[in-house]
Amino acid sequence: MTEKKENFLKRAFKDMAEDARAQHQVDKTNFEAVKAESKANFEENHETNTWKRAKENSKKSWDEAHLSIDERRASTRELQQEEIAEAQERIEKANERVAKTKAERKTK
Repeated sequence: MTEKKENFLKRAFKDMAEDARAQHQVDKTNFEAVKAESKANFEENHETNTWKRAKENSKKSWDEAHLSIDERRASTRELQQEEIAEAQERIEKANERVAKTKAERKTK
């Protein structure tokens, strides 16, 4: 009986070690993929932030910094309404997909 327990434990630890090695390989590969994607994004956008663009962005932030409280609140509300509208569109599209899938499932 103790021999079976020992074999069971040996197999369990061996399986855990193999799983850990496999998971390490997956994590390592995922990390390399993210690293490569980040490098690709950097290279694609390397020279896009030109002096002209930086100047435009600084003017925009300067103008936003000097808004009155009411103007800032109004612009914030406007952005929030746009985000709500976009979210509602996404919800509608998702609901359409659900309905379509259910209809397809019923016809099968």
